Amino acid sequence: MGAIIIGLYAAALMLFGAPPQTVVVLPSADGHVGTVVVERNGEETVLHSAYATSRIDAEGGEHRETSSAAEVKKEFGVALGALPARPVSFNLYFVSGTDELTPASKLELNKAMAELKRRSVPDIVLIGHTDTVGSLESNDRLSLSRAERVRKALMQQGLKAQRIETAGRGEREPLVRTADGVSEPRNRRVEVNVR
Repeated sequence: MGAIIIGLYAAALMLFGAPPQTVVVLPSADGHVGTVVVERNGEETVLHSAYATSRIDAEGGEHRETSSAAEVKKEFGVALGALPARPVSFNLYFVSGTDELTPASKLELNKAMAELKRRSVPDIVLIGHTDTVGSLESNDRLSLSRAERVRKALMQQGLKAQRIETAGRGEREPLVRTADGVSEPRNRRVEVNVR
């Protein structure tokens, strides 16, 4: 069946010419712009600015231009609307030696919940961490306890348990490198990763 479809497509190309093609560089949510290299017939076109566009018409001619955000939305709005939401991450911090969120992180948890509620079927990964105070074994238990505490809070807000994964990394992946036995608030955290 696949060979028949490919054969029909090849026959259509010979009869009607190549279909038009468009490549547009979209900036990321934070405004970062990458680079796209369009290669056709051994020639390369480099697109490296926001909304830089390369169009190949039915006769094979290339047209370079810069589209506007409105033009891209009009032309590709349906396809862009079908894309999944971009992944986001939040860090929640804890009181030393406990699985109790800091007051600032209780507010951050509310922001995370608002983002989760905007997504129809979020996948959530919670990774707990500790500072270097305490033994490796106790920090492993504490980091998992922190992740589980956040999981329970999310489930109390209506999220399904099967959408939430938890893990504890103990003191193995600090944000701030310290010597053993150092109390570092930024290392006492749960990373909330949402896809």
